[in-house]
Formats: sequence, structure tokens, C-alpha cells
Amino acid sequence: MIFMKKRKKPKFARQNAHRKARVSESWRKPKGEDSKQRLKKKYMGAHPTPGYGQSKKVRGKHPCGLVEKIVHNLTELSGLDKKIHAVRIAHPVGKKKRTEIIKAAEEKGIKVLNKGVI
Repeated sequence: MIFMKKRKKPKFARQNAHRKARVSESWRKPKGEDSKQRLKKKYMGAHPTPGYGQSKKVRGKHPCGLVEKIVHNLTELSGLDKKIHAVRIAHPVGKKKRTEIIKAAEEKGIKVLNKGVI
């Protein structure tokens, strides 16, 4: 299986987030009339635009190259393919059922992404 790596994209910082402690860094569209970031001045940082999207081959996949599926029980594990899918065990699953899911996944050769978390 040939896997393309996801391209890195810049961190899109909110305007003046570095100046004010109470303002979060999460992106907000700049709306000021004289805003340099709204005018897309290069020194103000990158804007999230359509060109930063990932290719269709990579989009929605785990960094290991497999499609991630959340599993709650053994029956959900049955229809998965080891070449395409990787499994993440759901949060509310208990210790007993978790160990059963891990054993069944290892027998089928399916990768478990959160195996160490018990």
C-alpha cells in the first residue's frame, strides 16, 4: 500500500491573540475596517483558504495511513478489513470487554490505536 503523507499547514492564529491573555488563539475571521490581517498582509500570518486542503487519498485518514473506526463491541469488529481499517476502542468500554476486543483484533491482524490505554 502506497501512502501519501499529509502536507503541513501553517498555524492560523487569531488577530492580536499574542497581545491579549484573555483572547484564545483559535481562528476568527478578521472584520476590522483597517485590519492588516483582513487585507492579507504577509507579515500578519496565513489565512485559512481552500488551497490548504488535503488530497482525497489522505483526507480523513489516521497518520498511519488507515481509516480509523471506533468500536464498542466485538460485533462491530467483524466487518473490518486489516488492510484498510485501524480500530480505536470507544471510551465507555470497560476493562473486560476491552481486553476481549484487543485479543480478537490481534487474531484478525487489525491494528488497535489505543491498545495501551486501560
